[in-house]
Amino acid sequence: MTAISPREARRCYNAHHPIHAAYYFSPEHDEAFAGLGLEAGPMAYLAGRAAPFGAVGSGVVTAAFYNFHPDLVARHLPRAWDVTSPAAVLKTRLRITDAYLTRLLGREALTSPEMAEAAGLALRAAEGCRRPGRPLYSANADLPVPEAPHLALWHAATLLREHRGDGHVVALTAAGLDGLEALVSHTATGTNWRPGYLQSARGWSPDEWAAARQRLVERGILDAEGELTGQGAELRRAVEAETDRLDLAPYAHLGAEGTRRLTELAGAFSKVVLANGGLPLRDIGKR
Repeated sequence: MTAISPREARRCYNAHHPIHAAYYFSPEHDEAFAGLGLEAGPMAYLAGRAAPFGAVGSGVVTAAFYNFHPDLVARHLPRAWDVTSPAAVLKTRLRITDAYLTRLLGREALTSPEMAEAAGLALRAAEGCRRPGRPLYSANADLPVPEAPHLALWHAATLLREHRGDGHVVALTAAGLDGLEALVSHTATGTNWRPGYLQSARGWSPDEWAAARQRLVERGILDAEGELTGQGAELRRAVEAETDRLDLAPYAHLGAEGTRRLTELAGAFSKVVLANGGLPLRDIGKR
């Protein structure tokens, strides 16, 4: 089997990730969860993403999600499980996914041979994921694979996303960046995710954000203007390289040819998702 490089693996991840991520930005997300009695915003997000764990409390979710303020998580979990059940949330996740993929891609794409092929390849890649130290991946891996190809593709993309995310937490921890410092340093890399949005969405106060920024200045990671120093840029580069290394297994399992084909197929679907406003990152970047 031809060896695959971390760059090729990351390219494939970037190709299928929008198919998963558009779930969080779809209007169907908050609308459907409101029908279960969940409040829009953090409660719906936290309950939806944590549901594969079962009815856990805030400690497990704070640890696994890494960069959310513990108090924000504690305001909503386990309170969400007094309103609805993880089982109901999991069923609703699939209804949301069916609705937004139908809206963004069209029914013809959902039943196409390309969709079925992409789902098969993504599921094959997910077979190479590793459970130890990967709580969010492992919880999702316990769920059944949906029968419909577009839902199976979303399920596989979710497995691959959480596998990479779990590894990213390992890399951040090894680099000595706590959850808030990870956010502050990430926004200095030129990402679309702006400080004001992430600070609010993750539940951190302006004072907490400023204190984390000052800690990074004292460590030589940020300069006085909040920009990455040479040391900081190298640290973030090393974090991403380690994340790539820890995420290589599923794509090595799929093989170079399969990875290239999944990149092609999923990339085509993702382009349509993005063109139809599935990930409004430009709007987020203005906040």
